[in-house]
Amino acid sequence: MPCESSAPAIPVEPRDGGIYLPGAELWLDPSRRKPFAFVSHAHADHYARHATILCSPTNAALLRARYGGKREYIELPYDRPLERAGHRIVLTPAGHALGSAMIHVTRLADGASLLYTGDFKTRPGLSAEAPRWMTADTVIMETTFGVPRYRFPPPEEIRARTWSFCRAAIDAGEVPLLLGYSFGKAQEILAMLAGSGFEVAAHERVLDLLGPYREAGIEFAPHRPIGAGPLPGSVLLAPPGGKLPDPPAGSRYRTAMFSGWGADRSARYRFRCDEVFPLSDHADYDDLLAFVQSAAPRRVLTTHGYAAEFAADLRRRGHEAWSLRGTDQLEFLGGGF
Repeated sequence: MPCESSAPAIPVEPRDGGIYLPGAELWLDPSRRKPFAFVSHAHADHYARHATILCSPTNAALLRARYGGKREYIELPYDRPLERAGHRIVLTPAGHALGSAMIHVTRLADGASLLYTGDFKTRPGLSAEAPRWMTADTVIMETTFGVPRYRFPPPEEIRARTWSFCRAAIDAGEVPLLLGYSFGKAQEILAMLAGSGFEVAAHERVLDLLGPYREAGIEFAPHRPIGAGPLPGSVLLAPPGGKLPDPPAGSRYRTAMFSGWGADRSARYRFRCDEVFPLSDHADYDDLLAFVQSAAPRRVLTTHGYAAEFAADLRRRGHEAWSLRGTDQLEFLGGGF
């Protein structure tokens, strides 16, 4: 059932590479510098050098580690309310990467509410907080994989296939090379290898970010820096494009990329890898649909990826839904968001 509040919706303005809530004087993940902005997680496409950044404490540690600089941070723990400009703000875990957060905003004058997911997933992972969210009148949701062909296998299946891939490569005298982005995906792979019996040689860009993970109690496979030991018999873990030593003479790297785009049949050719495992830190299509039912909004605004397609899908299912930057806005007769 949709939220029952009859108050006018919290105004939403998509502009300047982000989303602005004028009543709350709050920017959501803008790509240009702002006086005050919520940064949902530490990936570069959601970060700019804002004067003041609102985020979770773990995300603040990761932002400092990745981007440096003397920013002012308001570190808001999950579930602890903050009042600003007549609104109550609460952060909850987004499940996308360690420290990632959704933001829930309530207008105190009338109880109107808004939930912005940032990048998120609904399946628990090994290297991020389990996702949780609140219901809201308006939901702004990320829809990277918002069409039916993106349905991901269970994480246990990906783990078993990864272990088999590594064992087959080593048994063939090759070096298994696992490729995942240096923040989030690589740490998930390293956690997925725990208990496998493999020793992992990891790229420095992966190892440099492990401090906050250790503080959070995340368990990893035994690992060392690349170059600190022999390659034969080890599993290499690196970001795509990371500089690597040559494989041993007479051997080769057997490469596997980890990406939600691995659900596409052409993924192996796109990434030029021996294998692509569809491991994603985003929600898949079925998870997106289930999330909408759980969040119970009166109105859904979609952003990123297949935003217009997913909004149209929701309208066919009886929801009021529009993409923030798609052509379907021409159909929306409410005079704005």
